[in-house]
Amino acid sequence: MTSVLGAAARGAPAADPPDDPGGGPGDGDPVPRRPLAARLVARMGGPVVRIVLTAVAVFWLLPVLGLLVASLRPGEDGARSGWWTVFTAPAQLTLANYAALLSDGVVLGSLWNTVLIAVPSTVLVVAIGALAAYALAWIEFPGRDWVLIGVVALLVVPVQVALIPVARLLGGIGLYGSVPGVVLFHVAFGLPFAVFLLRNFFAGIPRDLLEAARMDGGRELRIFWRLVLPISLPAVASLAVFQFLWVWNDLLVGLVFADESSAPITVALRSQLRQFGGNVDVLASGAFLSMIVPLAVFFAFQRHFVQGVLAGTTR
Repeated sequence: MTSVLGAAARGAPAADPPDDPGGGPGDGDPVPRRPLAARLVARMGGPVVRIVLTAVAVFWLLPVLGLLVASLRPGEDGARSGWWTVFTAPAQLTLANYAALLSDGVVLGSLWNTVLIAVPSTVLVVAIGALAAYALAWIEFPGRDWVLIGVVALLVVPVQVALIPVARLLGGIGLYGSVPGVVLFHVAFGLPFAVFLLRNFFAGIPRDLLEAARMDGGRELRIFWRLVLPISLPAVASLAVFQFLWVWNDLLVGLVFADESSAPITVALRSQLRQFGGNVDVLASGAFLSMIVPLAVFFAFQRHFVQGVLAGTTR
């Protein structure tokens, strides 16, 4: 550098500087063409793509609109013509179907049974799964890795395999055909996924943060409650939404393990399918009523749900 500056001061031509080790393109070099995948990703936010996605979303919501309209039509009109005829004859819309549904003790009882099944199943799975996941992630104990392997192995066990053994077990302890029996089944099959999901999220928390809390005298339960849970709220909310939707929309477990007095709304609606032609108004209004609760839960936790789903991609 000194020789270059001295030569410039004496008026002598300076030596050419060494080649750029970075090998960057010069001003006259052509700009490299981006790959096809990169160009497609760049166009994803364009107006054409947004219009197409909006059209797909509207088309996807057509069955929901049809169910809503069918639930507001009298039974004879629903059996005689399609729901789209309401646009030419809107006077046929009525709330009589919902009034009759809400005055039906069987439907209201099944809807209440669904709440009694879904809420405890969700709370127990989230609470037990979070405690077990924290232990598997941050507490050293003998056989921890084998326990984790067992949890992962339980993820591939289908529900159908356990129907008969669990039915015999619940019958032996007097819980078959009751709401607690259905709750226990959902909790048992929801825990492996809960532990696996939350353990992976808890393991991503910086170790220094937990070590600092332990050095300040915090016990494991206090660290879990005051530190880990607030950080992991998106993952916990995602698990709660998943578990609640699975249990609320379940038919197989309720059909096998619940009797008439403890049957959920899905089983009650299935019993109306025996006379589908004469029960379109009952089925439509009952199905739409049972769909309102999970939709409300999803939209209430939507922000945390999206954060929990995307958490693994932002680490």
